[in-house]
Amino acid sequence: LQSNSCAPGFAEENESSEEQAMIKIAGNSYLASPNLPDFCGCSPGWSSAFYGAECFDSEVHSYLKNLGNQKSSESQNIDAKKVELEQLLMMETKNYRKTIKFYQKLLQKERRSKGPEIKSMLPKLRGQLQEMKSKVQFLELVKKYVQAKQWGVESCVLPTVIHNGKADTMDMAPMDESSLLLYYNTEKHQCNNQNGVRVLQAGTPLGLMAYLYSRNAFLEGYVQQFLYTFRYFCTQEEFLQFLLDRISSTLSSASLDPSTSLTKICNRSFYILQAWIEDCYSVDFATNTDLLGTLKEFISSKVASLNGYGERLLSLLEDTSARKSCSADLCSGVDKCEEETEEGRKTLHSLCKKLSEDVSRKNFYWKLSKGMGPIAQYQRERLHTGSAVLPKPCCSSLAEESSVSLARADEVGPALLTECSAQQLCWQLTLLQQEVFKKCHPVHFLNSRALGVKDKCVAVPKAVSAETVSLKVCNLFLSKCVQDQYLLQLLKNADSISTWVAAEIVTCHTTKRQVSLLSKFLLIAKCCYEQRNFATAMQILAGLENLIVRQLPVWKILPAKVAEIMEELKAVEVFLKSDSLCLMEGDRFKTLPTIPSAHVLAMHVQQLETGGFTMTNGAHKWTKLRNIAKVVSQVHAFQENPYTYAPDFKLQSYLRQRITRFKDADISALAADNCANFHQIPAEKHSRKIQDTLRRMKATFQ
Repeated sequence: LQSNSCAPGFAEENESSEEQAMIKIAGNSYLASPNLPDFCGCSPGWSSAFYGAECFDSEVHSYLKNLGNQKSSESQNIDAKKVELEQLLMMETKNYRKTIKFYQKLLQKERRSKGPEIKSMLPKLRGQLQEMKSKVQFLELVKKYVQAKQWGVESCVLPTVIHNGKADTMDMAPMDESSLLLYYNTEKHQCNNQNGVRVLQAGTPLGLMAYLYSRNAFLEGYVQQFLYTFRYFCTQEEFLQFLLDRISSTLSSASLDPSTSLTKICNRSFYILQAWIEDCYSVDFATNTDLLGTLKEFISSKVASLNGYGERLLSLLEDTSARKSCSADLCSGVDKCEEETEEGRKTLHSLCKKLSEDVSRKNFYWKLSKGMGPIAQYQRERLHTGSAVLPKPCCSSLAEESSVSLARADEVGPALLTECSAQQLCWQLTLLQQEVFKKCHPVHFLNSRALGVKDKCVAVPKAVSAETVSLKVCNLFLSKCVQDQYLLQLLKNADSISTWVAAEIVTCHTTKRQVSLLSKFLLIAKCCYEQRNFATAMQILAGLENLIVRQLPVWKILPAKVAEIMEELKAVEVFLKSDSLCLMEGDRFKTLPTIPSAHVLAMHVQQLETGGFTMTNGAHKWTKLRNIAKVVSQVHAFQENPYTYAPDFKLQSYLRQRITRFKDADISALAADNCANFHQIPAEKHSRKIQDTLRRMKATFQ
């Protein structure tokens, strides 16, 4: 790894996908036709599912209330607010990007001249960038709030939403709302001036789908929570048909007047459909060609001819499919975005990351050993592309490495592991783990019992492939619901790394090498969890806790300071298992990259899934589903903030090859062929001591 001589405490790197998407979407989302609803970026995002109604605080409400005040009708006033908000957001985003470029030019000058004037300007400019970034994010939040308020209906109209899919008119006899949805009352609500507010407690499948059309469904986080959890009570086909029926019955009659119920239902249906595609395409449409074909056929035959929005939906499906096939970044927008120059792709978000790390490390709940000292500054270069560091998961792609490359790795052996620093190995293992983690989805962690995932054991036995796993046991999804099994691939990749760690240690032929390699793995794990890569840290811990490895005599001669790291890792494991949302506490997860342990997260979700999902009257418990959605939403939260270490492709290739070689190894068989794994030498020394003692005692009696 080659370091960059940047300003003290900072390193040059690319902007995160979160910032890149924010700037690009903000800069290009104003090109939509004014005759169509503003459906640019409909997905509410993980924050909506995690924070719920608290996502929009009182400051957002007061800002929107004072925005665009004009003496006009309510609908015109909303349009005026939207126009003014978009103009402010565009202006602030442009200023923010210009300031970022200016900041990087100052960094380059500071590296060349090292003048005191530039050094004094950098802290002030960083403060200005922080304020500008916060303002852009706040305006984005206000824009999302404006979009969320549109096209909803009152709760009393929800029964007619259900009936609307079966009739051509809205003049139908009203249904009893209590037969569809159950509520409980609260004393107050932060986002409402009312003294009491009804909170959804349970509902029938039709009632829960109809509640998507509620006026506050987006504001309460219900839509995103529904998209994560609806598979517990309805299939993808049933949900899609529900939306298409509402579109069919309202599309031809919907007017341009946004106040009519038909228009609201029609537009909200499109809004939900696009949000579903944007957020869950990989787990619902990509794995179910019949579902995708039904949607495309409906859009082409019924929507495209009446509404120009149909073409945008088809374009969205094509773009999303292309991004998935090309293994592009998960962070995506509806509009195509122009490419940034290399200088313009760096942000305060990543430049100030180092400042936040020192603070967050002090706030960990477990004790850190004093022997390690702080991790050195990150050596960052330009942001790598996704395909460049493809980790090739062990269950399939890792096995595709050529035999020539494997032979070269065998020639090098474990020597490269001892030659590279713990920090270098930590960085490259983190990049490999990140590429596997970025492809997973919150839905992958649901219903994991049906996939055979259990506590205190490997998710899938080595002799059993993912395709042959039985889904008839503990299946919480509906029987016809298609479930993506990527979690099995993620967990088997973790198991392969744990097996590799154990195999590397037991195959060392000398005690000295075992001490060196065992110490190296402990230091790597420590470096990983300090950088919030808990996945790799727990994988290494699992390898070190292998029954054969724990019985090795090398543990007795391990340096005390290094041996303490093992206790730290166990403390980290206890911390991760203690609370399903422990990694979401505070704001560290927003500024620091994080990779959770997939198995620990799956166990937390299984614990929430324990117990019945329905009440005595057959209604599904929404409070239970909401808690599950909140826990799994952290997957998308962590994916927004990627690691930006400089990739070492040769070292990554070497690590892949070593993991491939040992991924199916029998640790006990490998250990049996190595004399260093037995207590032979200490036993001989002990025998000599006894014999010497006997000789001395015998000499005293002569």
